[in-house]
Amino acid sequence: MKDIIAKRIKSARTLSGLSLRELSEKMHGVVSHNAITKYEQGLMMPDSKVLLALAHALSVKPDYFFRPYTVNIENIEFRKKSKLPKKEVSAIKEKVTDSIAKYIELEQFLNISSNFINPIKNIIIKDGDDVEKAVDSLLTHWKIGFNALPNVIELLEDKEIKVIELDADENFDGLSGWANDSVPVIVINTNFSIERKRFTALHELGHLLLSFQSDLDQKLIEKLCHRFAGAMLIPKETVFHELGESRKKISLSELIAIKETYGISIQATMARARDLKIIGNDRYIQFCISVNRNENLKKEIGFGQYVGKEKSSRFKQLLYRATAEEIISMSKAANLANQKLATFRDEFIEI
Repeated sequence: MKDIIAKRIKSARTLSGLSLRELSEKMHGVVSHNAITKYEQGLMMPDSKVLLALAHALSVKPDYFFRPYTVNIENIEFRKKSKLPKKEVSAIKEKVTDSIAKYIELEQFLNISSNFINPIKNIIIKDGDDVEKAVDSLLTHWKIGFNALPNVIELLEDKEIKVIELDADENFDGLSGWANDSVPVIVINTNFSIERKRFTALHELGHLLLSFQSDLDQKLIEKLCHRFAGAMLIPKETVFHELGESRKKISLSELIAIKETYGISIQATMARARDLKIIGNDRYIQFCISVNRNENLKKEIGFGQYVGKEKSSRFKQLLYRATAEEIISMSKAANLANQKLATFRDEFIEI
């Protein structure tokens, strides 16, 4: 129990983004930062008064410090080199760990077991052509065809992938990893446009599913995951159908129509056209220069929008089910949802 409390104190402090001194100050000097260090190292045990003060300062319930660890997240990867400070990176990872722990605990209450299978693990990826083959194989195996994906997050959750949305800084795109060495996890920033959320989720799926040749560097792997995401949103044969196999120029009107149909950004569609040699690299570079000169085009403000829903909902659905079947109490459900009991009760009644 001492080890659990020690780890939970450090976890909650990391989650809050507080230093040892800042936490001590927020506790109004109930204990020194040196004492908190000893708590986190398991050298001292806080008494009930200190635990209550810690819970208040860290915005957690007192029972948080006694909750056993059931989740270990490995191979966390950011979509690109993060501009976030190390403290914020650590806080994001703690939030993810806490969310997944609650997710798995809820599934255990409902006797739901995950048995994720990667259907393309035996395809070794060394270049873009291999990515195209892997995407075709995955779409066939998952029986989702080559048309537009109406809801990417829903698709991933149906395939037993845990999707977590975080309210995060704009410098954070997403991350992926494994919980308990077997449960795939994808995290995305809820503040981005729907097209970017779709692309990011599928880019992270690429990190989870693709088996890269051992000598590939990280920069190339990122590019190949970009290609994977684009290919999932609009597969090769679909791109050829929409644009043809060879073009000198592509109109903005065509790109907007594709964006509104397939939920892929204008810039990602042009990257697909370049990758598939529909346009030459020089034409693609000219397009990128034009984009960088126009801030609205760069952010794609006023250039069409995909009308759809991209929101993680499976956790809440399971929570309502467990509550309705009285498998867990209303109080426990509120705790798992990280909500006040009154708030969850009102929300549950509305369903």
